[in-house]
Amino acid sequence: MLNQDKKKNHELEEEASKKITRWILSGIGAILVLVILIGGCYVGYALQPVNRHDEDVVSVHIPEGATNSQIAQILQDKKIIRNAAVFNFWLKSHSATNFQAGNFYLSPSMHNKEIVSQLQGGGGRPIVGHVLIKEGQTIDSIATTVGKNTKYSRQDFLKLMKDQDFMKSLEKQYPKLLTSSMNSKGVRYHLEGYLFPAKYDVYQGASLKELVNQMVDKTNQVLQPYYGSIKKKHLTVQEVLTLASLVEREGVKSKDRRMIAGVFFNRLKANMPLQSDISVMYALNKHKHSLSLKDIKVKSPYNLYVHKGYGPGPFNNPSLDSISAVLNPIKSNYLYFVANLKTGKVYYNENYDEHLKRNSSLGQ
Repeated sequence: MLNQDKKKNHELEEEASKKITRWILSGIGAILVLVILIGGCYVGYALQPVNRHDEDVVSVHIPEGATNSQIAQILQDKKIIRNAAVFNFWLKSHSATNFQAGNFYLSPSMHNKEIVSQLQGGGGRPIVGHVLIKEGQTIDSIATTVGKNTKYSRQDFLKLMKDQDFMKSLEKQYPKLLTSSMNSKGVRYHLEGYLFPAKYDVYQGASLKELVNQMVDKTNQVLQPYYGSIKKKHLTVQEVLTLASLVEREGVKSKDRRMIAGVFFNRLKANMPLQSDISVMYALNKHKHSLSLKDIKVKSPYNLYVHKGYGPGPFNNPSLDSISAVLNPIKSNYLYFVANLKTGKVYYNENYDEHLKRNSSLGQ
């Protein structure tokens, strides 16, 4: 009788154990199903564009020899994709290879296939034109160039130059480059001075923002070696490019540009207005061979005959030679200079009387 009871208890324990095991397995199965469902949903979410409505272009540099996982991480860091691991898995599942090194202009609104297409060499997009920015060209002039060489109009370009949301997105990408410009008051265009003179390819289907981003990115690349020097000299990028834009138009030879930069620094140190004709013409928004007394009194923060200091910002988009001249000026005691309009030779003077005599002798 005792043995029968033990046997019955053992059977009950086994049955209870089986029930618990089935319950645990059932629970684990449910959890696994839930995990799979959640994981699947997340993967689906992670493969979607970061922001379908954000078409702002971001400059992305892919180094030579970068692996797929490294590329994925770069894209995640630039907020072009949501998750590097998921994107890398997607690349493997689609056998995506042959990525190119270089600078690419991508948007958070892009799908994976668009991103891959770009990274594989522009997605086969043919070059449909070029935009050549000349040294010393203003944004108003560049707008005309863009209108003649792309599908976008002059007005489209100038409207984008006033788009504050776009300006802020660029500042976020290039804080060292653009923060001082964005902090400047009374600026006509925050990108004046920041569209580097160069030849730019226009790809089929490229947005206007993509084209402008190329120009700003080029300026950032050019200035990258100089940010430390600018900071050490206690200057802002805005101040350097402002003086460089004046030097660009006031001098032709490298030595003269360095001398003129030195004169401008002397005048700033002496609390004198820079009195550059270039500033007045920018204020008037027209080019003139000679200025009248009325011209130099024009009411504008850009008129550096009236206002001391640097003014709101650059007057054109200067060359590297002019930027270098500002960062490496020739020291002197000169406070004045005048160029012979026929020969281009520049004369320098320490005092105003000598300057007037020189002007008189040149008949200017």
